[in-house]
Amino acid sequence: MAFQQIQQETPILKYPEDFGLHPNVSLENAANMLFRAIQTSQNQPYTWTFIDKPQEGQIYLLFMPNPAQPLNDGIRWQDQENRYTMPVQRGTRELEVAEVKYGFIPNSQDTAAWRMRRRYRLHKGGHPQLVLVHYSRVPPIQIVPSLLNNPVRHYPLRQITDPPIYVMGDRAGHKVFPHPAGPHQGGMPQVGMNPQAMITQQNSNMEALERRRERERTRDGNGGVGAGQRPGPPRLDDDESADESEMLSTRTLAIARYRRNHELMEEVFRRAAFDSKKPLSSKRIYEGFDKAELEAKITKLQDDVRALQAKAAERQAQKVAADDVIVTASGHAPMELTT
Repeated sequence: MAFQQIQQETPILKYPEDFGLHPNVSLENAANMLFRAIQTSQNQPYTWTFIDKPQEGQIYLLFMPNPAQPLNDGIRWQDQENRYTMPVQRGTRELEVAEVKYGFIPNSQDTAAWRMRRRYRLHKGGHPQLVLVHYSRVPPIQIVPSLLNNPVRHYPLRQITDPPIYVMGDRAGHKVFPHPAGPHQGGMPQVGMNPQAMITQQNSNMEALERRRERERTRDGNGGVGAGQRPGPPRLDDDESADESEMLSTRTLAIARYRRNHELMEEVFRRAAFDSKKPLSSKRIYEGFDKAELEAKITKLQDDVRALQAKAAERQAQKVAADDVIVTASGHAPMELTT
C-alpha cells in the first residue's frame, strides 16, 4: 500500500460552470459530457483554481496538458490509482478511466476511508486533455492511524490572481482580464456578467448615446452661440469623453438594436391586432334575412317533397303490380337479390 506525500501546489484550469452533485456517472454519460465539452470549451475561458476537499457526487471538468500528472485534491488516498480503457458509443470512441479508492480528508470528520475518485478522458475520438473528475463512495475501510491527521497539502492555500484563459479554439492562450466600468469602458460587458445584466447595461448605454445625439441636434438647430453671448460652461456627461466606437462594440450595438427593433415591432402588431377603433356590430346574424321570404321558400320546399313522395309511392305500386303478374304467370316467387 502506497501513500502520497505532500505535493507541490500548482493551480489547475477548471471549467467555470457548476455541474452539481451526481451520485453516479456512467461511462456513456462521461463520454457524452467530454464530447460536448469540446465545443463549449472553445467559447468559454477556464479559470485557475485549486480542487480542495470536494463533496461526494461533485463533478469537475479540467484542462490538463499532462493528464497523467497527479491531481492533489486535499484527500489522502490509501490506494494507488489504476488506469484502464473502455470502448464507448458503440466502439467509436475509447474512454480512459483513472480510478483511486479509499480516500479520506485528514483532520476532518472522516472516521473511515470511503471516498473514491474517477478521472475520465477520451483517449480516442475526443480531446485527450479534457478530463472529467467525479467523486463518489465505496465500502469503507479503516484509516491508518499514522495518517489520520497527516494532511496532503499546506494550508492556507495561496490566493490565485491569474486571469481566466481560453484553452482551445481560435482564441487558445488568450487571457481574459476584467473590464471595470469607467468613462472609457462603460459599454464593455464584464467577465462573468449574466445575459440579462448585459442587456440592461447595453440598453443604458444606448439611451445615453441617444440623449447625447439629441443634445447635439438641439445645439445645431439653435444656430450655435450668438455674437454677443458667452458660451456656457461645458456639460459634464458621463459619456462625453468616449465616442460610440469606444463605448460599444459592433456586436453589442447589433444585439441592442435587434432587441429594440423587435420590441417596437411587437408593439405595432399588438396595437394593430387588439386596439382597433372600429366598433363591433351588435346586429344579430339572422336579422339580415326576410321572414316572409324564408317562409315562402319553406312552403315551396315542402310541396316539392310531397310531390316527390307521391311519385315514389306510384312507382312502388307499379312495381308491386308487375311482380304479382310475374308470380301468377310462373307460379314461383320472385328472386330477391341480397347485398
